[in-house]
Formats: sequence, structure tokens, C-alpha cells
Amino acid sequence: MKTNEYIKELREKSTEELNQELVNAKKELFNLRFQNATNQLENTSRIKEVRKNIARIQTVITAKSSVAE
Repeated sequence: MKTNEYIKELREKSTEELNQELVNAKKELFNLRFQNATNQLENTSRIKEVRKNIARIQTVITAKSSVAE
């Protein structure tokens, strides 16, 4: 999925959905790190991608909360 499309999707979601997606992304990052530590991870660039997605989600959550105030 392209970055711009992903960001548009995030902006359309509610804060609750964003928080759930953030939890899921953090779980995925944990699992990827665990696989990397045990040498089971083939695509190591996925870690970087998930970290950036977490940052994007947090940015959208912050923007929504600042607009609500």
C-alpha cells in the first residue's frame, strides 16, 4: 500500500480505531524483533516499515487530539 493512501486511511479512522491499530502495530513490531533475534526473520526491512507506520499512527492521533481541544 502506498504511503499517501495509508495516511488517508488513518485520517478517516476514529481515535479508538487508531489506538487499536497502534496496539496491533506494536505487537507486530515485537514479534518481528523476536523473529530477528532468533534468526527466523527473512525480510528485515519490515521492522523499519512497521516503526514508521507506528510513528504515522501516533502523528494522526496527536493531530486529532489537538484539533479536538
